[in-house]
Amino acid sequence: MYSDFGFYGGFTQLFPILFGVIFLIVAVMIVVTLIRGISQWNSNNHSPVLTVEALVTSKRQEVSHRHSNQNTMDIYSNFTSYYATFQVESGDRMELGVSGTEYGMLAEGDMGRLTFQGTRYLSFERGSLEP
Repeated sequence: MYSDFGFYGGFTQLFPILFGVIFLIVAVMIVVTLIRGISQWNSNNHSPVLTVEALVTSKRQEVSHRHSNQNTMDIYSNFTSYYATFQVESGDRMELGVSGTEYGMLAEGDMGRLTFQGTRYLSFERGSLEP
């Protein structure tokens, strides 16, 4: 009946291409994120475990919100990531992810011995820095 669909006909031809491009971009982003995570994990595993004198200079929290709809029910979730910044003897600072329990136990200005492996926080023992 209609030989020319105008805009809609062009859109139906363009839609599969746009969908494919967007799907490819999302898939590449997921693969890159996985590769980076595995690379960081492997790098941490191959790093030596170090214990150094350190000062807790700051703490921060990062809250992410997620929303999903399952069987017409809205489900909201919050996830909190905790970080502490340590200053070592050389003056360098490093921010490491810590558990919520460790975060609660650390206070800005605490001095002690920081144990870490690569970018992985292992422990912090309070105590005065050696003279």
